[in-house]
Amino acid sequence: MTNSPLFARTLLIGLGAGTLALGLVPALPSPIAPAPLAAQSGGEIDAVVGALRSISTMRADFTQTDRQGNVMSGVMTLKRPGKIRFDYGKDSDFLVISNGKSLYVVDYEVSQVERWPIKNSPLGALFDPERDVKRYGKLVPTGNKDVISVEVRDPKKPEFGMINLIFVRNASAPGGWQLTHWVALDAQNHRTRVQLTNQRYGVAVADSTFTFRDPRRSSRRPG
Repeated sequence: MTNSPLFARTLLIGLGAGTLALGLVPALPSPIAPAPLAAQSGGEIDAVVGALRSISTMRADFTQTDRQGNVMSGVMTLKRPGKIRFDYGKDSDFLVISNGKSLYVVDYEVSQVERWPIKNSPLGALFDPERDVKRYGKLVPTGNKDVISVEVRDPKKPEFGMINLIFVRNASAPGGWQLTHWVALDAQNHRTRVQLTNQRYGVAVADSTFTFRDPRRSSRRPG
């Protein structure tokens, strides 16, 4: 049986790097040198940056697969700046959520909440709407003009791992490019893939979406 809370935590690297470009978290304490211009096409990188920064709200179904082939799914909701929720469904005992200030893994089965201030979490080094993918990433050739692959890593913070973001040309997506999935490797080389489907943009998202019932204060199951 999958260790669900642990499986949720493996999302954090994928979440952190995957939403780098979505611009959700405070600035890095020090700048990172851009990837060499020879290694990337400025036009494609700019297209990706523009597309992601055009997203104000988004809801999508996600499927998360770990290196052992365990699969879980749910709904991802985000709202700029700083808010994101990975909901594994009503029957799940846990969720991953950020209210724009802190990131939480909430485990209702054992009435536990793990909290990281965003600036001290893997997210804190990655999400910032005032920076762009050029600062952290380089293009990986795909051989397909309709697919862009961007590898993102912070060479000064290898503990944050690496992520590969995949975008597909889609005229109906903001900026004409849609983030379809990302593959993350953490510092221990553990691989996590997060696939997004049924993306909906500009949807109404209440701020209450990014709140949760604290299980340490109640024995009731999440509603």
